[in-house]
Amino acid sequence: MARGKIARTRGEGINTAEEQLASFVARFPPEIGALAEAILARMRRRYPTAVELVYDNYNALAIGFGPSEKTSEAIFSIALYPRWVSLFFLQAKGLRDPEKLLRGSGSVARHIVLATPATLNDPAVAALMQEAVERARMPFDEKTAHRLIIKSVSARQRPRRPAAKGAQSSTAQGGKRASRSRTSASPARSA
Repeated sequence: MARGKIARTRGEGINTAEEQLASFVARFPPEIGALAEAILARMRRRYPTAVELVYDNYNALAIGFGPSEKTSEAIFSIALYPRWVSLFFLQAKGLRDPEKLLRGSGSVARHIVLATPATLNDPAVAALMQEAVERARMPFDEKTAHRLIIKSVSARQRPRRPAAKGAQSSTAQGGKRASRSRTSASPARSA
């Protein structure tokens, strides 16, 4: 997935799932796109038989890693937001987290904000990932070939780039009150 080589809009002349994913990533700020690509490369090396499930959702671009095409069996997800990238543990219930790295209050899924791709190699994060794989309802199958599947693309989406600083809200311009966007919150507060 070469960053910057795909500059087409959604669906316009895109032939493969890889090209489509690259076009989704290209809509994010360059630093987020580069971070996501480096994280995805590490995840693909670590889980070469994973089936990647792509959801270009309203709130985020999510790329799940699981043993099959079933979303319910996914073990991890990489989620891109305009200001950060998170690693979600989709079967986090019961994971031991002595370092208190996992964020969020979900009873099933929790996440870690990834400041750099090297965070995946942090011993505490690697231990969480190993435990998540060991405890997964369905393990990765070493005989499965890697596949990338675009599962859904939402027609409506939040902006993939942060709002420019100093941008006026619609009330300042005499229009209706602008709705608040969770994407403007810091990752710590939105968890």
